[in-house]
Amino acid sequence: MTTVLLATSTGVWDDDVDAAPLTRACRDVGLDARPAVWDDPSVDWASADLVLVRSTWDYVPRRDEFLDWADRAGACTRLANDPAVLRWNTDKRYLGDLDRAGVPVVPTGFLLPGAHGDGLASDLAALAGDGEFVVKPTVSAGSKDTARYRPEDLDDATTHAALLLGQGRPVMVQPYQHAVDTAGEAGLVLLDGTLSHAFTKGPLLTVGGGPVPGLYAPEEISPRTPTAAEEAVATAAAAHLRERFGAAPPRYARVDMLPGDDGAPRVLELELTEPSLFLWTDPAAPARVAAAVARWATA
Repeated sequence: MTTVLLATSTGVWDDDVDAAPLTRACRDVGLDARPAVWDDPSVDWASADLVLVRSTWDYVPRRDEFLDWADRAGACTRLANDPAVLRWNTDKRYLGDLDRAGVPVVPTGFLLPGAHGDGLASDLAALAGDGEFVVKPTVSAGSKDTARYRPEDLDDATTHAALLLGQGRPVMVQPYQHAVDTAGEAGLVLLDGTLSHAFTKGPLLTVGGGPVPGLYAPEEISPRTPTAAEEAVATAAAAHLRERFGAAPPRYARVDMLPGDDGAPRVLELELTEPSLFLWTDPAAPARVAAAVARWATA
């Protein structure tokens, strides 16, 4: 029987809404699919026909260790996604690459450790613009350590940014996209570059809420039929990934986007590492993903 190890982290498997339906669907197509904690030294990754990265949600403060694990696992078996994809995707400075490639993204500026000194507040203000803005680390997941600010909250935002920079963590600054408050965030799931299903995510950040603690922020999810414009943005992102990674493009991708001030969708994040797929939003999604996993395990 083909063996698939579903990489997770300690104590979160039962919290992953995709875990049970994905495991059942994989078994329905003849796969022996079971969880394995990525940093458990007793796991024999080479025994698997495929290692599928799923709920490795604790990698953020240990990114280098996680990427070392990915390199080791990828050297002894198939790893989805490929280690080079994970290395690129686990630092959100990839948004600059997408922007330069012509993929529409939420405008994003970056602050780097050691580069701002006493001018941090003015540099942050220049990136934030005149309206509300968001501050978060470039290496993050689940909106952890992310906060929304008003222009008059610049001192608090500077303190937040200074704390992250002091930890050696680059910071990203984005104007808050107010359309998300009414339209929500669109998430499009791609398998081998083709649309599988989509969902709507409600707004996560509130003014004055402070940085999100814990592994991830609670999310309000509902099924979605993507618009033609959203599908076009997802297609453009997939085309860039094929060009960037050549023979080893991402097997799975989740393209998260928001409407800009003009209503046109822009990429907020490109999730290629451990995205929740919210399989329950489409009854056919578990079987569709399982069929793809079976292909990847035997390709």
